[in-house]
Formats: sequence, structure tokens, C-alpha cells
Amino acid sequence: MNLNEESQKDIIEKAYEAIEQAKKSGKIKKGSNEVTKVVERGIAKLVVVAKDVEPKEIIMHFPALCKEKNIPLVVVPSKEELGASAGLNVKTTAVAIIQEGDAKRSIKYIIDNLK
Repeated sequence: MNLNEESQKDIIEKAYEAIEQAKKSGKIKKGSNEVTKVVERGIAKLVVVAKDVEPKEIIMHFPALCKEKNIPLVVVPSKEELGASAGLNVKTTAVAIIQEGDAKRSIKYIIDNLK
């Protein structure tokens, strides 16, 4: 099912918000290697990857892996914004939330709207 542009923007905003909330009150992992590990272990609550990653091979495995582990995946436009929402001064390809903290509501919103 294709999401309309408006709800896609909402989900992207919620994803950034969830990362910021989880960074303060829960636990996040940053970078494709760290995120891959927590997805493989099945402990990620939400995975967010940036669309503008080069080469694409770095993030190509995430959709299939997240689907297999039943972990929601959100693709955001910019690794720069993704890094900023994770509290980094550098760009990042992927972020996983492993302890929601205050991000529970944002994550639930994303899951409900991805279906």
C-alpha cells in the first residue's frame, strides 16, 4: 500500500521525534553496522534509514531484514537530518531505537500508520 505524501511526511517527522525522545530517555544505536546487529538480534523497536546513502549497498539489506524480524522501518530523506536527530554532529545512515523511553507514543503512531 502506498502512503500519500502527507502521511509520509507525518511518519518522517514522527520518526525524527521518536529518535530524539529515545535518545534522551531510552536507548538508540547509530550507524548501519550497529543497527544491523540490533535488527538481527530482534531487539530494535524502530529502524530509520536515510534515503541519500551512497553506495546504496550500505542500506539495501534493511527492508528485507526488518520485514523478516517484523521491525518497523522508516526511510527518511536525509542522513544529515537523521544524524542531527540522533544528537550527532555528523551524518548517519541508520538509527535503531532499542529502548523507547518517552518515544513509545511516536513509535506506536508510526506502526499504526505504516500498515
